Amino acid sequence: MSMPSRTDRPYDIVLFGATGFVGELTARYLAAHTPEGLRWAIAGRDGEKLRRLAGRLPTGADVGVLRADVSEPASLRALAGQARVVASTVGPYVRYGEGLVAACADTGTDYLDLTGEPEFVDLVYVRHDARARETGARLVHACGFDSVPHDLGVYFTVRQLPEGVPLTVDGFVTAGAAFSGGTFASALGQLARGRQMRAAARDRRRHEPRLVGRRAVAPAGAPRFAGEVGAWALPLPTVDPQIVRRSAAVLDRYGPDFRYRHYAAVRHLPVAVGGVAALGALVAAAQVPPVRRRLSGLLRPGDGPSPQKRAKSWFRVRFVGEGGGRRVFTEVSGGDPGYDETAKMFAEAALSLALDDLPPTAGQVTTAVAMGDALTERLRAAGIGFRVVARR
Repeated sequence: MSMPSRTDRPYDIVLFGATGFVGELTARYLAAHTPEGLRWAIAGRDGEKLRRLAGRLPTGADVGVLRADVSEPASLRALAGQARVVASTVGPYVRYGEGLVAACADTGTDYLDLTGEPEFVDLVYVRHDARARETGARLVHACGFDSVPHDLGVYFTVRQLPEGVPLTVDGFVTAGAAFSGGTFASALGQLARGRQMRAAARDRRRHEPRLVGRRAVAPAGAPRFAGEVGAWALPLPTVDPQIVRRSAAVLDRYGPDFRYRHYAAVRHLPVAVGGVAALGALVAAAQVPPVRRRLSGLLRPGDGPSPQKRAKSWFRVRFVGEGGGRRVFTEVSGGDPGYDETAKMFAEAALSLALDDLPPTAGQVTTAVAMGDALTERLRAAGIGFRVVARR
């Protein structure tokens, strides 16, 4: 099904959108960490910008330069046909992403991205999963802070618990970081598309096979004080719990009855109340096109936090897993979540798809399903922490 040994293409990995903020960080990481002999290229619509980027990469980086544009389907198909793995940073994906996914599904090329857009993930499943299964392409979404720490963190937690019993895991996210113009624009666009997002989710449910003999759910939960982490827990309306639930639906190791809940952990009640109010205001503003355009103009795509700001940024996700009379506390942690660590996760995921001996999968799959142990070990070696805090 999957084709990690395919060698009849000129490149092992092509990074599409390399001149964007996260794209350049990913290109720099790849230039510094690709093993000898790996064939890779950077790609995008502006050849001159790509050549300048290639010139700024660490001395000795042997990188190809390819031109492709989301408005030119033939160029996307040509790009997909030259690579074993295509990694795309070009979002918002619901606007710009589907053409490249379609090209990869048709040509049997592995694809990964950084989307945090549930609508896009569901649309891709309905429109391209079946074709990708036919050609052997692996379509892996959410390969950055959305949703690698959460998906692999739950996978790591589940492996500390007994097998064959009902399991529950709660994830509590804390972070100190800034975000880029592209991320802000993507978030605003997603908040403005609630109706379309719900419609895409309904359509997916009509196409997706039902679990038989097992259950995997990710309910939103309710705000509460979580004594297990000593903080107020606020449900996070992100793609992460959906990704975790889909991993649990595929992997029997998650047990016959699995539940995951996903929260932001906030120490102080006034901060929690203020955060809920701010999110509500942002959701309301996103529904009004003139206000949304004005907010989008505050940060331009391509802008992002400085190296100094990123150096002070951090994230920590604490998981509490229970089952079979056991309770385990685990943690995934690292530095700047949105950019430096996202670039690291994204690059290592691409390297894992290209180089590692992975389970045979195809179609739309999660990081835990496609690369679970291999990617976890890659990220640990790269400095992202996966640890057991306590067992009870």
